[in-house]
Amino acid sequence: MINKMSKENRRHSSQFRSFSYYKSNIPEYFANVPLHWHSEFELNYILEGCGEFICGDERFVSCRGDIIIIAPNMLHAVYPIEDANYIYDTLVFDKEMLGSLNNDRSFNECIRPIISGNCQINCRITKKHYYYNELRTTAENIISCAKGDTAANDLLLKSELLKLFWLLEESGDIYPKTESVINRSDVIRPAVEYIKANFKEDITVDKLAEISHLSKSYFMSRFKQSAGIGAIEYITHLRIKSACELLTDTDKTVAEIAFESGFHNLSNFNRQFKKISGCTPSEFRKKQIR
Repeated sequence: MINKMSKENRRHSSQFRSFSYYKSNIPEYFANVPLHWHSEFELNYILEGCGEFICGDERFVSCRGDIIIIAPNMLHAVYPIEDANYIYDTLVFDKEMLGSLNNDRSFNECIRPIISGNCQINCRITKKHYYYNELRTTAENIISCAKGDTAANDLLLKSELLKLFWLLEESGDIYPKTESVINRSDVIRPAVEYIKANFKEDITVDKLAEISHLSKSYFMSRFKQSAGIGAIEYITHLRIKSACELLTDTDKTVAEIAFESGFHNLSNFNRQFKKISGCTPSEFRKKQIR
């Protein structure tokens, strides 16, 4: 059972709008996207640059033109791999956009198995895919409708999402999960849950290993394989992410933000912030204002 503590706090859908659109730019808007999960589907269309995606047990480099589809409740993260900006459109949408309220056979046989974890989606669609041109056009239409943000566009958005999943079903990119397929990343989920709820506090690797019911050495190895970075570095990334949000959304001083984000030393905060984001906290705030 998935513990709600590790779930991303942001709600991407509402009663009247079952999706959210985001323009992502690493590192201009944020340094990276740390490991997290949410109960909605996610569609990413890469516009510029290259970056590393982690989706469950899969790790791959994704570049311009790639389409990334993430199933609900899947642990995922994004990290830059080059100095150049990594820019992509993101749509996070609720299963209601695919007709879950109708409860018909198309949803029950094609979509519900993905949500329940009985089926998998091929996360990465590249230019080598047989239906790539159709999938790319559909993804571009989906993003265009989301940007339009009107009730009429929502109608077309729903139809394009259904077309996207039809293409995935037709090409075999949605397939049953065999009993032998177990996501190794789920082993560290209890630790991720704990970190997400307590990253502002002092957390030790010993505590995280104990929570995960693993030896310390095996936990450290497994966490790095699944998250792309070590557990302590992951905690630091979450703290910096929290600081970025406070720098953008509040008028608090840098010192106040540092301590509120879990740092006990201002110089260490400044050093870690620049290491991860490529600029100082003050420079980051000025960029967001611009």
